[in-house]
Amino acid sequence: MNLILLRWLTMTAAIILAAYLLDGIRVSGFFSALCAAALLGIFNAVLRPLAILLTLPINIMTLGLFTFVINAILLKMVSGIIRGFDVSGFWPAVFGSLAISAVSWVLTTLIRERTSSSPQAPRSADGDVIDLEDKGHNRWE
Repeated sequence: MNLILLRWLTMTAAIILAAYLLDGIRVSGFFSALCAAALLGIFNAVLRPLAILLTLPINIMTLGLFTFVINAILLKMVSGIIRGFDVSGFWPAVFGSLAISAVSWVLTTLIRERTSSSPQAPRSADGDVIDLEDKGHNRWE
């Protein structure tokens, strides 16, 4: 649950930063950005895979660049639903989706480094790390 909240706040920060950096995107306040981040997250989870699947031939022909158009359309759809969040055109939506994706990726990477949940390496009784090497046939040394 904490991870979902953290991703939601990361997306909110990305939307606020995109609104600060780009002229065509406006956010009236933190609550509007929070709602826009929630709806954008839902759209990215539900509609984006369907849109990518439906536009697969175009996406293949453009070497995946059409995904930016899909992201822009989803961002524009969110701006049409959420009051206080406005994207004023196609190109601001494209650049906004790029900025939101980049900022969200950077923040998520920074957070992941801080809260890494990777399994700990095996340790000996005195606390030293035990280095194991796969020797094949399910045998480790």
